[in-house]
Amino acid sequence: MSEIDESYDSKTKEAVALLSAMIETQSLSREEDEVAKVVESFFVKKGLTPFRSGNNLWLKSKHWDDTKPTILLNSHIDTVKPASSYTLDPFKAQVIDSKLYGLGSNDAGGPLVCLMQAFLHYQDQKGLPFNLILAATAEEEISGANGVASILKDLGKIDLAIVGEPTLMDMAVAEKGLIVLDCEAKGVSGHAARDEGENAIYKALVEIEKLKNFKFKKESDYLGPIKKTVTLIESGTQHNVVPDSCKFVVDVRTTDAYSNAETVAIIDELMDVEVKPRSIRLNSSGLSKEHPIVKRGESLGMKKYGSPTLSDQALMPFDTIKIGPGDSARSHTADEYIGIDEIENGIKGYIALLDGLEL
Repeated sequence: MSEIDESYDSKTKEAVALLSAMIETQSLSREEDEVAKVVESFFVKKGLTPFRSGNNLWLKSKHWDDTKPTILLNSHIDTVKPASSYTLDPFKAQVIDSKLYGLGSNDAGGPLVCLMQAFLHYQDQKGLPFNLILAATAEEEISGANGVASILKDLGKIDLAIVGEPTLMDMAVAEKGLIVLDCEAKGVSGHAARDEGENAIYKALVEIEKLKNFKFKKESDYLGPIKKTVTLIESGTQHNVVPDSCKFVVDVRTTDAYSNAETVAIIDELMDVEVKPRSIRLNSSGLSKEHPIVKRGESLGMKKYGSPTLSDQALMPFDTIKIGPGDSARSHTADEYIGIDEIENGIKGYIALLDGLEL
């Protein structure tokens, strides 16, 4: 890694060094073992022993008090596969023009190392109004079963989670969820040359048009209407046979106006076809405008918005907010990077957000 400017503070230098080591350790989803060792080693050198389950690591704050609320600081250690159009080595950390390049630098290594520095900042402080848990977790990019969801029972009661993702340090106070529906219209087969059978394609087209024009009664303040898109369709065996089945897939981006279960029930009632959700576990989230952390963020000049992109928030059945350095527009792109200034400001921003926060 190239050297960074000496003007940066010690927390930033340490965060950049750790992030560089993470970039240079391949950490695709379900293959995070080695990068988990990098993060674990960092904490051990600090005299801390993180808990570990699979490729998930977590630490609890030193002066724990069961009578106080608990805040979870969470981000992920896994990455997507590098885009084919990279011009730089995705597994080599390079500082160019005060930007750190490499796979996972922006999504979400940058937010993670900043959260880690914020956790360490408070680790020895007594009298905090909350407990802290820092969790570096796996399989976020695939919403995997062996990621953060697998350790929630071990963490105990959580009152609020700050999920580290690249948001330009703005506050994502709501996030869309996801349902994938497998639908099937059923007809009756027959010979295409004669007026016989019931064409399942025609039946499916009627139902797809109905779904396209349907509007849910409620809309989210930050996320707007639920978005539903037919993305795949499959039917027929050969040109002269009236098809008796037409299968299609619907991508549904849910909002905090309805739970995923409610959304599926409404669509099932609407459509005269078989509707089967693959899963309803990836729920939307929404945080009250009056929540103390939202008020705290506003006092620091952080903007509120609704996020269209999915994160581990979808797996957390408690209050969450998504905040972090970097830009979501850079996620999963070739020559991914995060600014060194963004890392420095991310550490300061997290500390300022927690400073004096009372839940």
